[in-house]
Amino acid sequence: MQNPLKQIVKAQKEGRAVGIYSCCSANEYVIRAALLKGKKDNSCVLIESTANQCDQYGGYTGMKPADFKAFVEDIAKEIGFDTNKLFLGGDHLGPLTFTSMNEEEAMKEADELIRCYVSAGFTKIHIDTSMRVKDDDVNTRLSDETIARRGARLAKVAEEAYAKLLETNPDAIEPVYIVGSEVPIPGGAQGAVDEGVQVTKPEDFKATLNTFEKAFKDNGLDHAWSNVIGIVVQPGVEEKDSGCTEYDRAKAVDLCAAIRDYDNIVFEGHSTDYQTKIKLREMVEDGIAILKVGPGFTFMMRQALFALADIENELLKDKASHFKDVLDAAMLKDTKYWSKHYIGTEEEVALKRKYSFSDRCRYYMPVPEVKQAMQTMIQNLRTNGIPLNLLTQYMPIQYTRVREGLLENDPEALIVDRICDSIDEYLYATHQSELF
Repeated sequence: MQNPLKQIVKAQKEGRAVGIYSCCSANEYVIRAALLKGKKDNSCVLIESTANQCDQYGGYTGMKPADFKAFVEDIAKEIGFDTNKLFLGGDHLGPLTFTSMNEEEAMKEADELIRCYVSAGFTKIHIDTSMRVKDDDVNTRLSDETIARRGARLAKVAEEAYAKLLETNPDAIEPVYIVGSEVPIPGGAQGAVDEGVQVTKPEDFKATLNTFEKAFKDNGLDHAWSNVIGIVVQPGVEEKDSGCTEYDRAKAVDLCAAIRDYDNIVFEGHSTDYQTKIKLREMVEDGIAILKVGPGFTFMMRQALFALADIENELLKDKASHFKDVLDAAMLKDTKYWSKHYIGTEEEVALKRKYSFSDRCRYYMPVPEVKQAMQTMIQNLRTNGIPLNLLTQYMPIQYTRVREGLLENDPEALIVDRICDSIDEYLYATHQSELF
């Protein structure tokens, strides 16, 4: 079956400013919020897992691709979301987590990674071979030819996996592909130096696309190439610890003009987190039709959790869960998910651990003691109730909805609703309800 995500390209080439946002998260509250908004908006939902979240070994979530698919579909069925409008993607699929290996070993692992995603029924595959592996020269930029050669290899594996899937599921939707990686690694840039965000040059975009096309066709992958619907570019956006580089369409005008020369390709923009809804809308209008967002949603979840923790502290004092303290203690106990990202004095780093827009604390939500503190806090608030005077102090928007009868005064409902506020901005920008 042809992939319905091709409708994004069709709409764009017809001159309609229609796109889709991609929810890049394995967090249950975030996924629940995306599906609830999709149900209310009568729109499709695209949810993606990155190579480090889910792989053939479980990734940092402990879920293999098939596990993640079941996890998301169970939530969809629980809330009554039409799974025909649910699309799952794999992001940065390649040797990302195997770069300590030599090329052949790393690519064998990447082969299996891609095979697992396609075999599980993921229908949007971002092939990313832009990272160096152990035997690549650290002083030389990887050539487009090397990146494309490795990418074509993975596309061949994906096509073989899809053909195998058809044997047991004749109605399986064939995957579409995204190529290129003009962005920092998943999780955000590392280090203290802000070198600024450089918009992809039109000639670089065209060279990358042409090199990938040649590599695909040289390997007999003409059909796979016909299913390449997007290329990742850097349109000039990136989140920072306390802000973001906003989209400036004047700086991206030449890049966005270049996409009009191609009938079957749109741009995919990563790191669109924290852009205003107006900027997001401009991006879709300019041909950046797929908007990736990850930490922006878990940041809103963290914001809601901290608000609830403050309410709980006001109510229960020493008998509270002390969720914030438990979370910070877990981050200090194991620094691997944030130490390369947060630079500064002890006080500055302590502030970033809690409030940075890169939201590295999202990696610690599954830690047993953090999860337990969260559940204790939620149960405490359910048992004691959330007084309206404290709700209006810490969650004023949700307070108004509770007063209007639009929202239940329940801690988990409040968390999901806070995330939905951010999702609304993406739905405003993409008009994705018009796709299907």
